[in-house]
Amino acid sequence: MQSAGRRVPPPLAPGDLDLPIRAVLPDLARGAAALARLGIATPRDALFYLPFRYDDFSDLRPLGELVPDEKQSARAKVVEVTVEPGFGRRPQRVIAQLADGSGTAEAIWFGRRYVERRLEKGAEVVVSGKVTFRGWRPQFTSPEFSPVGHESVHTARVVPIYRLVGGVTQRRVRELLARVLESALPAVDDSLRPAERGELPVLADALRAAHFPEEAADVQGALDRLAFDELLALQLTMAQAREARADQRAARVEVDGAELTELLGALPFALTGDQRRAVDEIIADLASDQPMRRLLQGDVGSGKTAVAAVALAGVVRAGWQGALMAPTEILARQHYLGLAPLLEALGVRAEFLSGSLGAAAKRRIQDVIAAGEAEVVIGTHAVIAEAVAFDRLALAVVDEQHRFGVAQRAALQAKGAGREPHLLALTATPIPRTLALTFYADLAISTIREMPPGRRSIRTEVRGRSAMPRIEAFMASEAVAGRQSFVVVPLVAESEALSAASAEAEFIRLQAALPGLRIGLVHGQQRADERDATMAAFAAADLDLLVATTVIEVGIDVPNASVMLVEDADRFGLAQLHQLRGRVGRGEQQSYCILVTDAVDDRSRERLEVVRGSSDGFEIAEADLRLRGAGNVLGTRQSGLPPLKVASLFEPRHLALAERAGTLARRLVAADPTLASRPELIRMRDELASAEDEGDAA
Repeated sequence: MQSAGRRVPPPLAPGDLDLPIRAVLPDLARGAAALARLGIATPRDALFYLPFRYDDFSDLRPLGELVPDEKQSARAKVVEVTVEPGFGRRPQRVIAQLADGSGTAEAIWFGRRYVERRLEKGAEVVVSGKVTFRGWRPQFTSPEFSPVGHESVHTARVVPIYRLVGGVTQRRVRELLARVLESALPAVDDSLRPAERGELPVLADALRAAHFPEEAADVQGALDRLAFDELLALQLTMAQAREARADQRAARVEVDGAELTELLGALPFALTGDQRRAVDEIIADLASDQPMRRLLQGDVGSGKTAVAAVALAGVVRAGWQGALMAPTEILARQHYLGLAPLLEALGVRAEFLSGSLGAAAKRRIQDVIAAGEAEVVIGTHAVIAEAVAFDRLALAVVDEQHRFGVAQRAALQAKGAGREPHLLALTATPIPRTLALTFYADLAISTIREMPPGRRSIRTEVRGRSAMPRIEAFMASEAVAGRQSFVVVPLVAESEALSAASAEAEFIRLQAALPGLRIGLVHGQQRADERDATMAAFAAADLDLLVATTVIEVGIDVPNASVMLVEDADRFGLAQLHQLRGRVGRGEQQSYCILVTDAVDDRSRERLEVVRGSSDGFEIAEADLRLRGAGNVLGTRQSGLPPLKVASLFEPRHLALAERAGTLARRLVAADPTLASRPELIRMRDELASAEDEGDAA
């Protein structure tokens, strides 16, 4: 990584890694400002500012042996350098004529000021980049280059590509990080002992290879080591949480068989076999003084709410209180509208609590909660506000639990007035079995696969964009018949970098194309009250068509909606498409899901055919894991887990590493529950926790 002729800064001490770069590496004082723009303040920040991909320019060839459309390097003499000034819309061009004993080539840079000052006629250079052919002659477009004899991090090697901000170039970032690493790597202490890391490389070697690998094959092992550290930190957190819960006690809530039979008989419908099995598992958990931690998973419409209603009613019949918390006001209100009548039929009084209620209404509800008169409270995060004090909370139900941060879930559990409440988490995103075994091992899992009788299947079709006029006419005919449609797109606003439909542009286009329809727009960059008002208007049938991003994936129940149109469907995950499809098919009418794509590659088509051919969310989730690999099945925040930078919960290699990390974490915590003897592991764990806090704040 060292450049010839440059003074090598002295190595840092371990304590220097967390000090400002300006202080410990004064030679980099000028570069520290550029690094700061990337969020790099300390040498440790620099060590873990990892590339997001690599360009392999290690293929060094004579000019006469260059081939088109491949990334290659060549060693050649600069024969001539010309600068063509820009005019009109044409940028300035710098053109270098190159030659060696095997042939000639051309290198061209567009709008690259000062390139010509670093290219000296007659000098030998190494040029690295993608080669195209102009007629018979090879041409490098905007390549990297360096003088022969000067070791470079830019050419004739595997070159890291970093995420940038405006005004900071790849070349500058690589040079600065190479200099920081020279001094910082000797100070890196390995947090793992040889027997714990096994065949994985030493941490310093892994960081070196992750930034500047000698060969492309070195990258995988380096990233595996960094991923293992992240996964071990996560598993240490989980293992210590399990250890801490071993001493916690919950209320014993006993619902006898006769009481349960009476509750089930009071429901306006019969439970399916899967629902009844889930109820039995929950009732058994509630009877223990060990706090229940159970995840109830099932497709949209599978009847998770009915199971939660029976559990809440059973808790109330036994003399305790229950609470249900949802991530958005509209979803919380829908739960209240659906659950309150069910609970009333079971003889239970429910109250609704949200931040949008007036001060007087909030005080009234808080008073009846504290007095124990509110038997079940349904609401948003307002349920965990400091002013809310439960009298006898025994069961906390969290819907779409992966949309809450750990701190929010913990605050709800802390409302148990000296006892840990039993926790029932609901999710409509089926979890692939491999993930459940690895990352949800501390949760008991109940699964509802059986759908209630009478639910109509949703007809799903894959169409090209050329079919849009016919699709729009179909949505207009559905509106005439009194039915409603969703139009979901991947982007909020138009992007020069991505060729994909945007909500704002599609809203304007559809208003012009379908002038007789009442059309609304929702996306995540709107104010919450504006977004909720539009979604409420759609739910009330005051709109015929709703243009949206995936903010409607969870949280809106419109039985009258019959069409789900997803544009650029190849840009969505399969589980996400299945969730979107679940927004329709909730009424008696035939419903349709139309996936529009112009993708022609086999992989994209195969993925969409999985959704078209299956209505089983569990089957689709497994296929998503298999087909997307490092993609994200459960959403950006990885189901409430910390935002992992290297490890992927969906990469089979990393799932194997996660199992290994889990085994090690359980052994370490069993031997030393506080990890007091391993401060380096405490640091590893705490760094991951701080990354989660930053994610929650965002």
